[in-house]
Amino acid sequence: MKELLHLLKQGNRSALLAAVTNALVSFVKGITYLFTGNVAMFAETLHSLGDAANQLFVFTGSALSKKRPTKRFPKGFGRVVNLVLLGAVIVVGIMAYETIKEGVSHIFQPSRATGFWLNLIVLLSCTFLESLVLVRAMREIVDEANIKVRGMMLFPAALKHLKSAKAATKLVFMEDSVATGGGLLAALSVVISHFTSFHQAEGIASILIGIMMFIVVGEVFLDNAAGVIGKSDEGMHLEVGQRIMSDPEVRDIKALTVIKEGDTFHVNAEIELDSSLTLAEIDDIRSRIEEAVFQIKSVTDVLITFDEDDAILDWEHGDGR
Repeated sequence: MKELLHLLKQGNRSALLAAVTNALVSFVKGITYLFTGNVAMFAETLHSLGDAANQLFVFTGSALSKKRPTKRFPKGFGRVVNLVLLGAVIVVGIMAYETIKEGVSHIFQPSRATGFWLNLIVLLSCTFLESLVLVRAMREIVDEANIKVRGMMLFPAALKHLKSAKAATKLVFMEDSVATGGGLLAALSVVISHFTSFHQAEGIASILIGIMMFIVVGEVFLDNAAGVIGKSDEGMHLEVGQRIMSDPEVRDIKALTVIKEGDTFHVNAEIELDSSLTLAEIDDIRSRIEEAVFQIKSVTDVLITFDEDDAILDWEHGDGR
């Protein structure tokens, strides 16, 4: 139990904040739906409920992925977060299906919902809360990228560096982007339905929200399926290679793999050196390279092997494998 509590303290805080916020938001939206019968509110209730469950799974997975390697699992538990995310998207997928189904039903059998002001106030208030979580996720993304950006440039900067963000932070960003956009869309449909006879607007909004949820499901599934298998990181691959090549004794990089496991990176490199170097000199080179690579954030494991220089440059364009 003590170890579990210690691991939970290391969980992704954006995911935890998002889970708590969306749980509260889904409860408020659900109560409002029971009073008003607004289909757009129903869609938003399922959306927020799915996000809350999803993000709670993500927080737990990000915490468990920090568990130290054991004899049975010597490579550690970095990919646990990817496995958890694969399971979590199922929840969102089910919610998205129900949202679209309800929207289609409302288009063919439109009805005027009650409680216009209640619906509008609840939707806008909850959207504001979800936007605060989105801003926090954006700040984490730019902080991880070591970029100082604030104000209106925060969103485009977060989008630019989204691929390099931690899996949990990336999911929170994507889900709360959809949540914020979906909340505004639902509020707009409530206004249209109230002031015009086009009551199908709420059903259309529900379908669009469900489609956005499915887009998140697809993106998260593909990204984390690759993470479970073990994918290389091109940006980190180039940075590690440049650090290795900066050592004056390194002639070439014969092969280099940088595998991302959860939020950490494992580096394997085959380096070519001058054949006249002594074992003591090679050992010093190994220590220098390892120290340089370990200075890169999130690198937890470095394995280096050496070979004699074959006079063929493999790293000329940074594409050594």
